[in-house]
Amino acid sequence: MSGETLPGTATDDADRIVCHVDMDCFYASCERLREPSLEGEPVVVGMGYEDGESHGAVATASYEAREYGVDSAQPISQALDALPRVETTDEGPAGHYRPVDMAFYREVAADVKEILHDCADVVREVSVDEAYLDVTERTAWTETDGGRTLAEGYARYVKDRIRREVGVPASVGVAPNMSTAKVASDHDKPDGLVVVEPGDVREFLAPLPVEEVHGVGPVTARELADLGVETAGDLAEADPAALGDRFGERGRELHARARGDDDREVTPTGRPKSLSRESAFTERTADADAKRETVTALAADVAERARSRDAMYRTIGVKVVTPPYDVNTRARSLPGPVDDPDLVAEVALDLLTEFADDAVRKLGVRVSNLSFADGEQASLDGWSAGDADDDAADGPTAERSRRRRGQASLTDFDG
Repeated sequence: MSGETLPGTATDDADRIVCHVDMDCFYASCERLREPSLEGEPVVVGMGYEDGESHGAVATASYEAREYGVDSAQPISQALDALPRVETTDEGPAGHYRPVDMAFYREVAADVKEILHDCADVVREVSVDEAYLDVTERTAWTETDGGRTLAEGYARYVKDRIRREVGVPASVGVAPNMSTAKVASDHDKPDGLVVVEPGDVREFLAPLPVEEVHGVGPVTARELADLGVETAGDLAEADPAALGDRFGERGRELHARARGDDDREVTPTGRPKSLSRESAFTERTADADAKRETVTALAADVAERARSRDAMYRTIGVKVVTPPYDVNTRARSLPGPVDDPDLVAEVALDLLTEFADDAVRKLGVRVSNLSFADGEQASLDGWSAGDADDDAADGPTAERSRRRRGQASLTDFDG
């Protein structure tokens, strides 16, 4: 630690204390560091908004921009319709659009992570703007004379250090387990601090919409609604055996989380087996340009995530969710590991052609079979013959494989 007097000390209390730190609209906050005049203004970070560019997506939208219907992973064309650039309009609301500068964002994130590692014995970094901290040995659930816990004071200390030393806002959730801490950090954004004490977990979770339970996505929420489960309390009271029959082990896990039961320990982040990104449409769409635009942005995002982790990949795939909620996946294997953002986009778009005429609710791109070992990339003379979805690598794909690695132009989407 830095020698400061902290608002909490270790005790013999056996209840774990977990903080989930989530940076608010991180990329937009970073841009405001460079341009303080953007404070309080609608800020959109993304690609494809310059004249002559036809494809792109929003990486981050500030909360001011979200009030006009702009959100992360949205096609840039939709964002511009909802909130024109200040340079292109003299009337009505307008936004400040900025390109993604991942190198700068990583510099800021490194400063934040230095504080987090200084404030906790164990830190699990989830992404460039999100992390779990186990601070059990640094503070306690003991209440002060003012009725607040030492744990709340410690979390505020972490928040204040990030704001004071780095200059960006963070929301922090504090709870006795990881899943509840995650829900708590999302509960009062932006710049929020929500503390859920061990005895209050069930009461805190019960009235929340079921999709706020960590791990429940839109598809699962729809299926749970069909079972009459609309809140976390409903999920907590549901029959775990029935949930297991419907959703497998994941159903029982979600039931436990809704009850506030989550015994996972905060562990340092290990290497992932795959990297993916998905984007849901507000309404189902069959628009070919919208689908291709979204997949192109997702592919660039995923490829940059892999590059930022020094990972290469052997498999590239897409996920297409069609009405009502049918999940379709397609993948293509390579003869060896590569790091090629252009190839990820090309293969993903090629796989998408099977669904060219279909209305979709959600699209996703994934790279898997990751390799972190140093070494040369594979020479892609052809696709692996063992994948049923593989095609011959003639034409532009084979030509692409002979090019040097390109730099992705869109990176991590954040919320």
